[in-house]
Amino acid sequence: MLKNMSWLLLVVAIFSACEKAEPKRGGGKFGMLDSDVPEFAAIEFFNQIYHTKDLSGAIKYSTPKMERLLRSYHTNKAVQKHVLNMRFDKVKIQPSTRSAGRNEFAQEAKISLFFEGTLDDNVLKDLRIISLVRLNKEWKVDKVSAE
Repeated sequence: MLKNMSWLLLVVAIFSACEKAEPKRGGGKFGMLDSDVPEFAAIEFFNQIYHTKDLSGAIKYSTPKMERLLRSYHTNKAVQKHVLNMRFDKVKIQPSTRSAGRNEFAQEAKISLFFEGTLDDNVLKDLRIISLVRLNKEWKVDKVSAE
């Protein structure tokens, strides 16, 4: 009986120690951007706007100023149309390859993102400049411009 209990205890200990780790999601063309770089935050911000049903994910990557703006439009479609002036049915988002740099100590960053997608079966391409700031060690989108 004691031998069976110790065997059962060993099995339970092994299974409780094997905790399923959540895989680290990267951004960018090949999913290799680290979550600590501003490019990742910018891409995730737009992924949440264009590929989800609500704005809660985009708000996570927003400064308080951007959060108020997003909340005032209530839906992803309204934000796409009125705030970003870019509507897509399907879109791929890629960072500019020339904007690479060391941002580990920076407090602000400007990132260029390329958008390529379709709207009503028409191919659309666009570029946006995203201004980000670091708040509590996390990159947050502060401003989006077409410059």
